[in-house]
Amino acid sequence: MKPQTIHFISIGGSVMHNLAIALHQQGHHITGSDDDIYEPSRTRLEKYGLLPAQTGWNADAIHGGLDAVILGMHARADNPELLKAQELNLPVYSYPEFVFRQSQNKQRVVIAGSHGKTTITAMVLHVLQYHHRHFDYLVGAQIEGFDTMVKLTTNAPVIVIEGDEYGTSPTDPRPKFLHYHPHMVLISGIAWDHVNLYPTYDQYVHQFELLADAMSKSGTIVFDDTDDMLDVIALKEREDVTRQPYDVHPYRIENGKTVLVTKNHGHVPVLVFGEHNMKNISGALAICDHLAITEDMFYAAIQSFKGAHKRLEKVKDDGSTLVFRDFAHAPSKVEATTAAVKAQFPDRRLVAAVELHTFSSLLNKTCLNQYRDKLDKADVPVVFYSPHTLEVKHLDPIDAADIATAFDRPDLQVFTDSAELETFLKNQNNGQPTVFLLMSSGTFGGLNLNLS
Repeated sequence: MKPQTIHFISIGGSVMHNLAIALHQQGHHITGSDDDIYEPSRTRLEKYGLLPAQTGWNADAIHGGLDAVILGMHARADNPELLKAQELNLPVYSYPEFVFRQSQNKQRVVIAGSHGKTTITAMVLHVLQYHHRHFDYLVGAQIEGFDTMVKLTTNAPVIVIEGDEYGTSPTDPRPKFLHYHPHMVLISGIAWDHVNLYPTYDQYVHQFELLADAMSKSGTIVFDDTDDMLDVIALKEREDVTRQPYDVHPYRIENGKTVLVTKNHGHVPVLVFGEHNMKNISGALAICDHLAITEDMFYAAIQSFKGAHKRLEKVKDDGSTLVFRDFAHAPSKVEATTAAVKAQFPDRRLVAAVELHTFSSLLNKTCLNQYRDKLDKADVPVVFYSPHTLEVKHLDPIDAADIATAFDRPDLQVFTDSAELETFLKNQNNGQPTVFLLMSSGTFGGLNLNLS
């Protein structure tokens, strides 16, 4: 492919900066802009010489010599660079549209769902890499053994894509996954999320139905058989589309370690744990089977899978104290992750803290009520939120009483100050065997996560 000149509007986004790096590594000339760039995007862009010289938008960066402009979700519809690109009739793509254009001649595998999609995608990528397969990918988290979250080449026969249901760009509110037109799709489960975009459950569910309806003929839908709504979506008749359900992979916990129970391979030790991850393993196994990975090959590879970044990631283990961080923030994820840790360490005291950080968790009291009973497995339940986040998102204020009522835990500890939260957590580390589970898509206001 002839090198192209491509400009990124909002280059600092997690996927956007990885896509920029991937295209730079292919020999394309990349420029970009953003009004603010946080870590790790800043350091990684600087390493490859792609960090903008200054923050902010500059219409002069848009010119007739550009082959394409890639527009990130963080930009606004009135962005001066976008307006200039439209004025010059330059090709403007969202990153899902661009990824599809680069993969039209590949087998496209999309992993979607309200929960588990990052981990399942990471499992599939790990297994393929373990067996030295040639493939492209897009995944929403950093994975050990992979330099970037995106890889696009001209000759890989398959691309594995984590399919996000969030909006595509400021000019396109449709879910990102509708742009990929998959030959094979896995839907891991449906639990109402992104309520700022989909104000009703039915609207949210409908996006996954549209994804299933967009399947190519001779395509395959792999789905969680325990999810009642997925049964409805997946079992709908679609011409020449194969349906394949999956369930929790049989497993046991032996001496604090999880092992897969298999028919032909005995007990297979794995590094991840929790019933939700056993379900994720089943989904990944089903996908890999369609990519010519045998059971022997899958079980050999999955034993060394350590998980994706911030997905039940072990931060500290000093013998008596364990600290895990997890990206969980939606109610269903908080419940599954808390239950997984308690089941894995039943003899340890569990301190579980969740940060309410997103629109879906903070929008209104109806959203908060979705958290009822979700921290029931915690011995010490904790919630943190920042009033400043509410101001930034232009949301109505909430108070500790609202949160305690929503979670239905009279003993719930609610904090709005990160320093006070850190002091409380350190005081819980009182010599008895304890597990700390820190769940957030944010940073708890800059909390020292290893509690040292």
